[in-house]
Amino acid sequence: MIVKNPMLKVLMIDASNSYYRLNRYPVGNFFGPVDLGIHLAHKYNSLNIGAGLLAGSIFPGSNRLIFNGISPSWHGFYISSMGGAALVFDNLGINMFSITGKATQPSILYLNRNHGEEVEVDLFPVNLQEVWNYGRGGVYGVMQFALDKYGSRYENDPRVLAAGQASLYTDFGAVVSAPVKKGELTYVDCWAGRGGFGTKMLQQHGIVGVIYGGTVVDEDFRDRKVADEWFQDKYNQKLAAKDIETTTKYRYDPSFNTGGTFGVNFATLEERIIAFNYKTIYMSKEQRLDIHQKFIVNHYLKQFNEESIETKQQKNCGEPCVAVCKKMNNHYKKDYEPYQTMGPLCGIFDQRAAELLNQKADTYGFDAISVGGVLSWLMECLSEGLIQPEDIGAKAIPVFSPDGFDVVNDSMHNALIGADLIEEMVKPDGKINLLFGARKLARHLAREKGVAILDKFMYLGFARQGWIVPNQYWSPGVLSPMAIMGKYYMNYGKEFITPRALGRENAKRLIHELMLDNLGFCRFHRGWAEDIMPDIIENLFGLKKEFMKNLALTASRINSRNSSIFWESERNIDFIFSFLKKKLNEDGVENVMLEHWVNRFEADKYEAALEFWYEIHKGIHEMLREFH
Repeated sequence: MIVKNPMLKVLMIDASNSYYRLNRYPVGNFFGPVDLGIHLAHKYNSLNIGAGLLAGSIFPGSNRLIFNGISPSWHGFYISSMGGAALVFDNLGINMFSITGKATQPSILYLNRNHGEEVEVDLFPVNLQEVWNYGRGGVYGVMQFALDKYGSRYENDPRVLAAGQASLYTDFGAVVSAPVKKGELTYVDCWAGRGGFGTKMLQQHGIVGVIYGGTVVDEDFRDRKVADEWFQDKYNQKLAAKDIETTTKYRYDPSFNTGGTFGVNFATLEERIIAFNYKTIYMSKEQRLDIHQKFIVNHYLKQFNEESIETKQQKNCGEPCVAVCKKMNNHYKKDYEPYQTMGPLCGIFDQRAAELLNQKADTYGFDAISVGGVLSWLMECLSEGLIQPEDIGAKAIPVFSPDGFDVVNDSMHNALIGADLIEEMVKPDGKINLLFGARKLARHLAREKGVAILDKFMYLGFARQGWIVPNQYWSPGVLSPMAIMGKYYMNYGKEFITPRALGRENAKRLIHELMLDNLGFCRFHRGWAEDIMPDIIENLFGLKKEFMKNLALTASRINSRNSSIFWESERNIDFIFSFLKKKLNEDGVENVMLEHWVNRFEADKYEAALEFWYEIHKGIHEMLREFH
């Protein structure tokens, strides 16, 4: 059963001259795109795109495509992933490709492999405006252009990775891809959104799109009988049954009569709702529950359930998977975080308005969470008079309070303002310059118009210019000083945990998530994958001990470059303070340390926040040393 002398095959591509070579790395020294990616990123500043060891195998969720490198927005090593896109990638017969150098003209990278031949690599120069105006436009134009021009060269349906205008004009452009079926581009777009890898691909390497595919059939693990035996031994269930059980939330959860991240998260938020650029953290529990009931349950979520859940408009990301987590309304895909940041966070609680704004951001190829956080910040500044509409290209002032809020009309009013602001972000002479990121823009505005502007922007800082908008949960974990943030490399639960213990929990979560990413696994299957994967590596490769040692080393290697910056914005501090007060006064948590921290924040919130931040930092570092 054990694979003898397995190798990771990496195609090294120099975009400046189209030269390429195939490098081989023994499995055992490296186990996947993350640990190998760190090695290459620090050596070549490369963009690394690859699949896990089990891509194409029988295991559901094993076909995520992993992107990594030094992020142009975070300014540290970063990892992003895209659902399903490794299934077609596996047909290239390689594990990863690594791009160095920059093409002399914007280009589409072409990768194809027919049967036993070597990988065919080519760079086709394109006119950016032409491809971005093609078909549906933006990133969809890139995908359609590549398919129309080069799709006929593939025996099987290829797949296309695309970057949009956000990748040219900002530091947080994303990479998108949609499955192709029978030569037709579907609407189920999948994103490597966080970290700005679209920006890296286009600005640093001159590549606006990658089309790839092939016919290589390698020896993927496909023995269902053997897999069922492993699962039977571990869980007393077969693989399929265990997977169905652990992916309930993402498919349909009968306890909430909804499904997917959008449905279950919005159904269960209740008084933990985050809206109007986090202003809800200052509101009473009754006010927050009122917003959730009136605007979410009775309207935003109701629309979603009627349009997507009841009609069973659900798809997968390109690999056969029982989670069918892509909840659709015709060609609009509904996920929690994009429809939260460009939804309630921006004062939008209606599906038509949220669809308009999300589609605008998606077409231009933005990281949806970050652009939503930037929009909501600018909209609050407009509503407070800290910025004038003409300063940033807005045509009106947002309606940014729940009092007297018209859920349909005011949502659309805010969405149209957001759409105008996005337009300013993606033109050469735009009034919102995000080429060096929103943190730098916030500093500039604070120096020019007052620090109150920066204090309303919720973001995490890394090194001198790095930044990211946090995940959308009211939890101290999402503001932790981890080496990689904006993903789920931390504890984002709603329970109170002392900061030192939170740091340790974050570190444990990082290690588990790294395991999944290095194996190219979707975290929606983490309910079993985190637990059984080390044993599967042992059964297939005989390398469990080496695998676990490598995982700890990779985590410590990432943490050794942790340049997290103490919270620069007052909104971050208030986010933590309000969470602690909520746990003590609203939730009635009896905990001596919780009382201690609330008292510390009430006495001096800035001093308390600094201490709280450092306590999390200590917990992280004490767990992520290589030897401890």
